[in-house]
Amino acid sequence: MYVITGITGKVGGAVARNLLNKGQAVRAVIRDPRKADEWQALGCDIAVADMYDTAALSKAFKGAEAVFILPPSDFDPEPGFPEARKVIAAVFRALESARPQKVVCLSTIGAQATQTNLLTQRTLMEESLNQLDLPVTFLRPGWFMENSALDIENARHNGVIDSYLQPLDKPVPMVATADVGRVSAELMQQTWTGKRIIELEGPVRISPHDLALAFAEVLERKVVASAVPRETWETLFRAQGANHPLPRIQMIDGFNEEWICFEGDITNRVIGEVELTTVLRGMLG
Repeated sequence: MYVITGITGKVGGAVARNLLNKGQAVRAVIRDPRKADEWQALGCDIAVADMYDTAALSKAFKGAEAVFILPPSDFDPEPGFPEARKVIAAVFRALESARPQKVVCLSTIGAQATQTNLLTQRTLMEESLNQLDLPVTFLRPGWFMENSALDIENARHNGVIDSYLQPLDKPVPMVATADVGRVSAELMQQTWTGKRIIELEGPVRISPHDLALAFAEVLERKVVASAVPRETWETLFRAQGANHPLPRIQMIDGFNEEWICFEGDITNRVIGEVELTTVLRGMLG
């Protein structure tokens, strides 16, 4: 039995579908029982558990050949990441109690960074699960191509994408969630010992100018990238509803200053298959 947390999201759903397509038995860990019907119809066993609930998670993980850990994303975390720490503690205790054969945890590019930023939530998860006496793989993907969903309306109507990634001609490691799901499912079916880190990026690195050109191709209109001045970020993020914008700002700084980066050698990196234009066409429907 392969146990998937975060199954109702893009990545978790892709992991599950890849495993189901291989004829594997899948248990879907779902917080909201109302979302179970789709996965039951696909043949999944259902476990209802909140990511804060150690007892429910332990029951869901029991007897698993592999567990996929996808921590919930908090894009506006309070100082010190208290919500992430609650999830991490619950997941650690549940895995320690249930003792599945192996664990694959979705982490992130730059999890090794010592500077505090939004992705520190994944650093904390890695630090915790490293203490388990279980085989654990940490999958560290690059920037998700699907983040460009936020640019669709402006690109479609105004021919502009506002970029926080800067300079505009600097390529960034990006990857499609479909590749993250596929690779995660492959990793869950492997056998290994101890802890390992797998880094994943897409077929080519993508600059904001490249992203604008891809939008132009898909939308069949001129699209350009425009750099958002660094000094305006906090005001903009607060206007969008953020109460604690600093971690997000620090994360973007990390990409721009390149201290959020891959840790290993490129010869050992997994390269995805899905192109940016494929992702954009999918999001544009």
